[in-house]
Amino acid sequence: MDDSLREHVVNVLKARNAHADFDATIRGLSPELRGVRPEGTAHTAWQLLEHLRIAQWDILEFSRNADHVSPVWPDGYWPKTEAPPDDDAWDRTVESFRSDLDAMCELVRDPATDLLAPFPWADGATVLREALLVADHNAYHLGQIVMLRRLLGDWPPAP
Repeated sequence: MDDSLREHVVNVLKARNAHADFDATIRGLSPELRGVRPEGTAHTAWQLLEHLRIAQWDILEFSRNADHVSPVWPDGYWPKTEAPPDDDAWDRTVESFRSDLDAMCELVRDPATDLLAPFPWADGATVLREALLVADHNAYHLGQIVMLRRLLGDWPPAP
């Protein structure tokens, strides 16, 4: 597979381009606002962040492990609380998200990965499809976090 295609996919996963990237979206988010749900919205920043982590992890594991078992939908993809239990929980989720995003990028970059080969364990799924699914899902929910921050008067983030 052409290296330029691999780098284009990685750029869709990680680069800002038309969307705020992960780090810009969460940078400077006031800890006291992580569990606040503005009126008329469905989720808090914590719920969205944890959902992003879980879904991305699930897609990554599905892409590299035929024996992976996904969480039960929808309850397994959302945290039980509106706020993180503590700052460490927030930090662990941030680091897990970054680590799994890096792992997805490495899977895409790996010349041994056939981006278009269907997984034997899933009808029609390929690494390319799953990587683009991660990019699309992340962009959608990161946009929701930006919206929440705007509603809470906490956007744009400090440089």
